[in-house]
Amino acid sequence: MTDHSEIDSVSGTATTGHEWDGIRELNTPLPRWWVYTFYLTIVWAIGYWVLYPAWPLITSNTRGLLGYSSRANVAVELANLDKIRGDRMAALGAASLADIEKDPALLALARARGRTVFGDNCAPCHGSGAAGSKGFPNLNDDDWLWGGTLDQIEQTIRYGARSGNDNGHQGQMLAFGKDGTLKPDEIVTVANYVRSLSGLPTRAGYDAAAGAKIFAENCVACHGENAKGNPELGAPNLTDRIWLYGSDEATIIETITNGRAGVMPAWEGRLDPVTLKAMAVYVHSLGGGK
Repeated sequence: MTDHSEIDSVSGTATTGHEWDGIRELNTPLPRWWVYTFYLTIVWAIGYWVLYPAWPLITSNTRGLLGYSSRANVAVELANLDKIRGDRMAALGAASLADIEKDPALLALARARGRTVFGDNCAPCHGSGAAGSKGFPNLNDDDWLWGGTLDQIEQTIRYGARSGNDNGHQGQMLAFGKDGTLKPDEIVTVANYVRSLSGLPTRAGYDAAAGAKIFAENCVACHGENAKGNPELGAPNLTDRIWLYGSDEATIIETITNGRAGVMPAWEGRLDPVTLKAMAVYVHSLGGGK
């Protein structure tokens, strides 16, 4: 093979003989410290593979000679934390919800515990400040679908709503349009009537008497004759200006047509009983609890 290498006239360094578009590659060896460091990282990687969990297998992974597990370490730290909290958490678990709110020390503990757990589990839906969003209730106001007392809040957190738990809330908004109960023009009429209940403007020429009649025949059973709602059924108050999905005509028509059946997960079994109690106290103390 012909050697095309030569000495570069500028740097005085030999070239490799490779050339691209008139640019010649210098044959400059890597610094020894860099080469040794590179070899050292290879040795370190092999050592890591042997000592720590590293390689995925079909159903698990290699465990490593040291048997290290970040999950196990976290479990140990949590167990140690439980030991530190022991007596205080036991007192929290033994006290009733009402007694917790009367005891400043227990209330502070419950709120601190509840705030942390809320951020980890509830904030993705209700927001970090519990202000909610479309389809997810604001927990700071005093408008509650399923009731805002301490016991009612705890039941909702514990068993959820339409969560598959038999002890949870089961009621839902019927699909009057999809089921064929109401015709499209009737839905528009009653939607405007519902808007009028909270002082919102209605479509020009809408028949208020017809809207009231449709409401009385189809909606009173859940929302009540005064449209103030029913926490037993999760039926919202239609006379205030608090709307879970929106108050514009199109959104109300969609609700009446297709119904609503949002799910609140059941946290029993996912969180321990003391934590569930702390969560109820925390939510109740946000300012909207009754």
